[in-house]
Amino acid sequence: MVFSTTEFSNQMFNHKGLTMAKFQGVDYYNLDSLLSEEEILVRNTVREFVEEQVIPIIEKHNRAGTFPAHLVQGMADLGLFGATLPAKYGCAELNNVAYGLMMQELERGDSGVRSFASVQSGLVMYPIHAFGSEEQKDFWLPKLAKGEKIGCFGLTEPDAGSNPDGMLTRAEKKDGGYVLNGAKMWITNGTIADVAVVWAKLDGVVKGFLVEKGTKGFSAPEMHGKHSLRASVTSELVFQDCFIPEENLLPKSGGLKSPLMCLSQARYGIAWGVIGSAMACYDSSLQYSKSRIQFGKPIAAFQMTQEKLVHMVTEITKAQLMCLQLGRLKDNGKIKFTQISMAKRNNVYHALEIARMAREIHGANGILDEYPIMRHAANLESVKTYEGTHEMHTLIIGEDITGIGAFE
Repeated sequence: MVFSTTEFSNQMFNHKGLTMAKFQGVDYYNLDSLLSEEEILVRNTVREFVEEQVIPIIEKHNRAGTFPAHLVQGMADLGLFGATLPAKYGCAELNNVAYGLMMQELERGDSGVRSFASVQSGLVMYPIHAFGSEEQKDFWLPKLAKGEKIGCFGLTEPDAGSNPDGMLTRAEKKDGGYVLNGAKMWITNGTIADVAVVWAKLDGVVKGFLVEKGTKGFSAPEMHGKHSLRASVTSELVFQDCFIPEENLLPKSGGLKSPLMCLSQARYGIAWGVIGSAMACYDSSLQYSKSRIQFGKPIAAFQMTQEKLVHMVTEITKAQLMCLQLGRLKDNGKIKFTQISMAKRNNVYHALEIARMAREIHGANGILDEYPIMRHAANLESVKTYEGTHEMHTLIIGEDITGIGAFE
């Protein structure tokens, strides 16, 4: 893992050449005092990577609707993939707070970049580590950690989103393996992935399979026309009499609990990640409001602008406190999946709210890609939906506190 303590300038320039203050982070409650030196070093290193490698190019990719694939090796070199998994697989073996801070900084750059890392780590490397054989772990995890291989996760279907148990994809046992038939949708990384972790029902029981790129009967067409997550690859996965060898079954997977455990990993990363989006929108709003002059004074001097900025920094602080405790619970093995649902639900909701307030502060300039506001707002519309909608997480928490399920 490569970390750098390089000090960088206190100013930067946007793509129109206007001077802007260098991002210093948002920490109203001095939460850095609760972080270890290693956690701060990890965060600052990823922050520098985002500042130097992501922010200068992300608007170009967002306009073009292309994923900045050249960033993959840099993320791998920093140990961002499978960061909490054991070092023997080439992973960083960091704690969950450090991993969360990584996701926060990546999403300050762009939700699509963070999504790539989240999928690679929480939805591909995690299930291989949790449910795979030793042979599968030894083969795939080092390659995925180094960015030599890219993975995707196939659970959601065209007619089975919030109800994954309604999946129609089926696996049938054949000599030497299994035959898959079905389709998955809204799959991050799908078209560029070397391996897909695919969930299908085998004799009525949900099982995980490793489907490798180039397998006969398997295709992964990219989905186009998105107004959100434009710097991310989103795909369909189609299986037509697709033969999967016996050794590509994840042997320890079994039941819907297996993919739901993976979703908990992804939701944890999202809860942290959207703090980065909110920080980007708040920081841009604070700078803009102090420099934008109206009626002879900066708009930051007006009460209504200050109210918006105070609301933003308050919600960011609350989200930071929630995620820090969530990470500590996870590291101590005391976390509940319902607590992850609460953090995902709360933090995404308020990050989107902050993005919308930021657009108001920026006025007409808020729609320009000179500023990151509309890109983050559009991305957060998707983040609010994927890995469990706001409504589904409401019902998950509701069942936990009342003991009564209200899904049907």
